[in-house]
Amino acid sequence: MREILGRRRRLRFRRKERTARLDAAVTFAVEWNWPVLPGASLRATTRTAAGAACSCPDPDCVVPGAHPYDPGLLAATTDERMVRWWWTRRPDAPVVLATGGGAPCAVSLPAVAGARALAALDVTGMRLGPVVATPTRWSILVAPYGLERLGELLYAKDDVPSSLRFHGEGGYLLLPPSVAGTGQVRWERAPLAGSARPWLPDVEAVVDALVQASTSTPGGGSRLAY
Repeated sequence: MREILGRRRRLRFRRKERTARLDAAVTFAVEWNWPVLPGASLRATTRTAAGAACSCPDPDCVVPGAHPYDPGLLAATTDERMVRWWWTRRPDAPVVLATGGGAPCAVSLPAVAGARALAALDVTGMRLGPVVATPTRWSILVAPYGLERLGELLYAKDDVPSSLRFHGEGGYLLLPPSVAGTGQVRWERAPLAGSARPWLPDVEAVVDALVQASTSTPGGGSRLAY
């Protein structure tokens, strides 16, 4: 009896998770006008020596469940009918945001450095928008920017932490409540419940603050190095 009850609880939890992904994808695409698409899923019954295996054809995939695959990134859309069709057919698929263009971009750091960075930015009183977290990396969503502007911004800096990654035009980012090979994707700083399209800070303001946080460590060194 306990096994039957436990199985039922797991099935209810699984259905709830699937519904949550569909609801989230519709919110992103329709209410916020963020282009999304389903990413590669994890194979439920297959694991490798390194952990969970990806549903894509690459047996050595280094980012299982954390990248676009069938459809490709260019298929990202804000069309509600397409979004519902995708996640009705693939309810376990992660939600992938196609960054850049008119969509949010992001600046990401390793998780430990990300926690330090947010603490440092809070001290300065800087206003941040949504922050996406995984067990390995945290991503600060920023307003859309072009590659030319990013290049000029980075060129003007004497020193930029090597731990920073930039998710701009032609890039992508997993959004909650996806699950990838590294674990659960969640909001470290969630958009305000019931709000319209979330406010996003300018990339220059975020990079300036991160560079300052990195280089202001007492005794030298960088608190965002890892």
